[in-house]
Amino acid sequence: MQVISIMQGVKQKNNRIQIKLMTKSSLVMRIVLWSFAVFTIMGPFLLNYGTVDWGTAASLTLNNLKMMFLQPAFNQITFTGTLIQISITLALALLATVLGAIIAFFLAIFSAKNLAPAWLSNVIIAGNSFVRAVPTVLWVLIFAIVAGLGAVACVIGMIFHTVAYLTKAFAESFEELDEGTIEALRASGANWWHIIFGAVVPQSSSYIVSWTFLRFESNYGVAVAMGAAAAAGGIGFDLFMSSSFYYDLHEVGMITYCALIVAIILELISIRIKKKLMAQN
Repeated sequence: MQVISIMQGVKQKNNRIQIKLMTKSSLVMRIVLWSFAVFTIMGPFLLNYGTVDWGTAASLTLNNLKMMFLQPAFNQITFTGTLIQISITLALALLATVLGAIIAFFLAIFSAKNLAPAWLSNVIIAGNSFVRAVPTVLWVLIFAIVAGLGAVACVIGMIFHTVAYLTKAFAESFEELDEGTIEALRASGANWWHIIFGAVVPQSSSYIVSWTFLRFESNYGVAVAMGAAAAAGGIGFDLFMSSSFYYDLHEVGMITYCALIVAIILELISIRIKKKLMAQN
């Protein structure tokens, strides 16, 4: 009896023996992951820290964290002003998410392999892969050269990455649709747009809403960072000013708490929406 492959492991589950085979691709993936893990662990020990006094550094770090999170300056910034800045940040995230989701929906239709020609699908997938490979902050800085630092460059940069992200997510949900329904509509004489709005949209609506809101949560975090990096305003710009311009850690702590509370609220809303969509399905 010849052994044609290397057994990675043998597991018994539900009185059935499951054998995992070590393929060439899985072996390469394991080597890469272990290499990353080794380099990550070794990295800090290879850095030149000079004459850093670790005891003093740890003491100052703990003192800074104490001022930020145990002594936040809730009375230095008015509640109304904080709400306005958070509203600006949410508006930037919402605008980028809505416009990006609309564009991504139509791109996803033409990139789903069961709905569009293969050549068109491959072109859109390749373009989206390139866009996703570039971090959002770089897209914002690229558009800042044309539009200048501010909300416009921030929104356009976030839209680019949102479109690439949601196009992939929407297209994958479209490709999981029941082929029998699509074939039945085609056999009945329905044109391409009838199939889209008669089968694709109704069956994928829960995925579309779920992915869009998930991206909105992500864009909120990006908008906070871009408020400082691209001078787009909002709570992120206040955080930058208090941490770098006049260095008030008490105010940094207050702003951090406000941003965290909004993020938690968005997460709770997201969970509720997902539960409602799951109940409908």
